[in-house]
Amino acid sequence: MTTTTTASLFSRCHSSSSLNFKCELESPAKTQLFSHATRKHVVRSLKACRIRCSSSDPSSRHVFVSSRRQMAVLLSTVQLLSHWLPPDGKAADMYPLMKDEIRRVVTKGKAAGVLRLVFHDAGTFELDDNTGSGINGSIVYELERPENAGLKRSLKALNPLYLSLFMSWADMIAVGGSEAVSMCGGPTIPVVLGRLDSMQPDPEDKLPPESLNASGLKECFQRKGFSTQELVALSGAHTIGSKGFGDPFTFDNAYYKILLKKPWSSTTSKMTSMVGLPSDHALVEDDECLRWVKEYAEDQDKFFRDFTNAYIKLVNSGAKWKTL
Repeated sequence: MTTTTTASLFSRCHSSSSLNFKCELESPAKTQLFSHATRKHVVRSLKACRIRCSSSDPSSRHVFVSSRRQMAVLLSTVQLLSHWLPPDGKAADMYPLMKDEIRRVVTKGKAAGVLRLVFHDAGTFELDDNTGSGINGSIVYELERPENAGLKRSLKALNPLYLSLFMSWADMIAVGGSEAVSMCGGPTIPVVLGRLDSMQPDPEDKLPPESLNASGLKECFQRKGFSTQELVALSGAHTIGSKGFGDPFTFDNAYYKILLKKPWSSTTSKMTSMVGLPSDHALVEDDECLRWVKEYAEDQDKFFRDFTNAYIKLVNSGAKWKTL
């Protein structure tokens, strides 16, 4: 007997109508339904699937679509329509649902990787020539780039939600990062929904290299519209994960406290010499950056406020939005 799982593909109700049209994909429980990056899993797995279309009208009957060609066309059409359809009265309900579902699949052990997705997807944007598009889901096409090593696992953690919630990758990653921060004890960061996904990779060589000194970091972030204060605040994301800044599962201001101690300068332990990246170390060698490192080391609440504001700016800068 085949066990099935049902993923809601599309549920949209126009404000002037009382009807709600919904499509659900029914598939064997262990079938990999969709890969945004390759677009191959849908076609390969549709033999074992069918789509159930229904309306809130009690007099209507369910319609099942089981032809592979019909399902492929329907899936593509629904994705295209989702970019232009206006939000309905229930759109506000999607945000708390996304947050709950993300917390169901993202553990504290995965939080740092999901937060890193945000920086690598949004970090290609630059103000001057408007290259890159901010956070736009293009990371799914860029996983083979050296700077994105390891992010495939983080994307895989969110992949089951991409189809079941039918949100853009850009929104999924933006909310995923904010929830990663919150579940580790950091601030609650509100995220507005409605970003559009790119269908191609962003330009290469737009992320700041890990080897940059403070001058290079400030110049790089300035091109993206961020001040030195915002640079230092966003760098505090390294407080979670395996960089060596305190408890890897706790989002706090330990990053700044440890930076001030410069443990990588020690010659007595190989472990302390591995704390942080060269770009982390550079922050305490620059007077302008050091000012903010000291402030955040002394005042965690201020760090949380400034990180929240910088994060919101990061996930909104350069993003393209759904329009009517």
